[in-house]
Amino acid sequence: MDILWTIVIGFVVGVIAKLLTPGRDGGGFILTVLLGIAGSFIATYIGQHFGWYREGQPAGFIGAILGAILILVVFRLIRRR
Repeated sequence: MDILWTIVIGFVVGVIAKLLTPGRDGGGFILTVLLGIAGSFIATYIGQHFGWYREGQPAGFIGAILGAILILVVFRLIRRR
């Protein structure tokens, strides 16, 4: 059940990140879900590194969105080249 919730939350986070970041990136449903899940992992790692989250504590919803936006911006920069 945890995997299902991760996918659902990843999709929601990915959609919100795509709506907040202007421009086209051509990704579909799978890319949106992966973007949201990766954003959550990135936000958790960065938050634990800077001491915002304790070990084993996941990032919050806003942190996951910010992480997904970061990944989306990097993805667009790499794809542009």
